[in-house]
Amino acid sequence: MPNRFLPDRTSRTVLLAGIALAVFLAGCADGSTDGRTPPGAAPTSSAAPPPPVFYVDPHSAAAEQVARWERTHRSGDAAMLRGISARPTARWLVDGTAPVTDQVEDFLAGAALAGQMPILVTHNLPQRDCGRQGFGGAGTAGAYQTWIRELAGGVRGRPVTVILEPGAVPDAVDGCVADVEGRLALLRDAVTVLKSTGSALVYLDAGHPGWVRDGAKLAAALTRAGIADADGFALNVANFVGTPENLRYGHRLSDALGGTTTFVIDTSRNGNGPYPAPTVAGAPSWCNPPGRALGAEPTTETGLDRVDALLWVKYPGESDGSCRPGEPETGVWWPEYALGLAARAGG
Repeated sequence: MPNRFLPDRTSRTVLLAGIALAVFLAGCADGSTDGRTPPGAAPTSSAAPPPPVFYVDPHSAAAEQVARWERTHRSGDAAMLRGISARPTARWLVDGTAPVTDQVEDFLAGAALAGQMPILVTHNLPQRDCGRQGFGGAGTAGAYQTWIRELAGGVRGRPVTVILEPGAVPDAVDGCVADVEGRLALLRDAVTVLKSTGSALVYLDAGHPGWVRDGAKLAAALTRAGIADADGFALNVANFVGTPENLRYGHRLSDALGGTTTFVIDTSRNGNGPYPAPTVAGAPSWCNPPGRALGAEPTTETGLDRVDALLWVKYPGESDGSCRPGEPETGVWWPEYALGLAARAGG
């Protein structure tokens, strides 16, 4: 089955041409062609652009931590942390002080200069997380629709992959939101708006194997949320379930959707699988569990049926929340936890 990221589909070839052009222009900026066709010469090949390389943000929290540790002579820890700083990760977007259009434009501009594919995560629906980690998200449905349109305005035809609202559909299936159909309608609208950019790949989040057990029910909710117009669904975002379990779950869910829907898997922290108990030290085990490790590196060359990519969606080293004494708030960079994830990778 074709991989949506690979340029063997006409629609993807057009989408990814901007990446190839950015790489070419970067080489020409200093007068070097690096083996490319010189200006004015006839092209030597009509081959499609290569598969995209996801964006490695040079200003990420891990990259800045590496620089700090190198300055303070923690070279061993700095070298270990490069296991994160040198890997492509997603940028999460929430409703904050900076306009979302500006945030998107800045991030995509950096990716375009690098000739790489950026990954964004939207996390701003009303009743986001059903209050598990406090109350966040847009105040009203109208505010969210405005925000999504502002976000799409920052794309401006540039290639981008968007993971749409982690947990939103499974929470709707669980019934923890006040207006289930209203939520699914907001997601359907968001898919339409983002796809109207003509350059965004959009994946609706579908939770993980331990969340919604009824695949048919989840598939029905995804259908009402616009999965037919999206590029697929995302699994294991910010969770720790191993890739084989996600693969089996994804195939069952894809089958329930007709057998052709593809998906992506977040492998950022699933190297050791989930913590083997529901709680640890008095807090839920999905929140900063000890002993976890980085998972498989991000790639589009998965070799897995119906899996478009393995991605690092949750940023390794950002806290899941202040679940135990001394743990940082949600989304705060935690270098010690990041170092542990990196140290245990491949173990």
